[in-house]
Amino acid sequence: MSGWESRSLARGHPEPARTGAGGAARRRRTLRFEGWIAGLGTTSGTRVVLGHWQRSPFGPFSDVMLEHPDGERLLLAPTRETADFIDGTYVFDTVRVVPVRVGVADGVWTVTAGPLRLRFVTGRRRPAGLLLRAVPGALARRPAWSALTDGPARLLLPGVRTRGSAGSGRREWYGARDLLAVRALAASFAGTDLGTLAPVDPPVRFGFGSAPRRPSLTRITTTVRLPAG
Repeated sequence: MSGWESRSLARGHPEPARTGAGGAARRRRTLRFEGWIAGLGTTSGTRVVLGHWQRSPFGPFSDVMLEHPDGERLLLAPTRETADFIDGTYVFDTVRVVPVRVGVADGVWTVTAGPLRLRFVTGRRRPAGLLLRAVPGALARRPAWSALTDGPARLLLPGVRTRGSAGSGRREWYGARDLLAVRALAASFAGTDLGTLAPVDPPVRFGFGSAPRRPSLTRITTTVRLPAG
């Protein structure tokens, strides 16, 4: 572990850190993460993907992936252990271990992650969100369900994939369970204003798929299968 402080907030309350979870995670072949992913664009051209994981093999944590207009892909993760795992699953040019804090209150999300300051406001549930909320959690966790929904996701949300090959020989599946619009954003990086809310365009290039073009907050179950051995 890196020794950096990490704190993740849900509904405005701190989530306790867990110890020893990472070692158990490495011994498992299939790992599951449950929480929320926000995909956000800014008028400066920087795109941001926030992962807010309320349940994971590493305990509760949050991480941020950024792609700058010049194409640099940056990961901000709260511990060396989570940084190594995410870096082994996706592709980055730079990885930084920094405190990551997320606060949620009345639809307003506040994020601090090293040099990043981010605040965004969620809006109405999208029509697809109404359908996704009807999906039972047990079904959303099944890779077979993600495989079945991959085709419709490609048609309805260009750039989005619900299954694919990840780094280090890993396979990954996304099971969405809700979808909210994001209607406002304020952000800065290292003191520089990133502008206001914009589409996630061009698509981010961290893995096999991008976030939806329209800024969104998705409730999701992510399953990562490690290679044998």
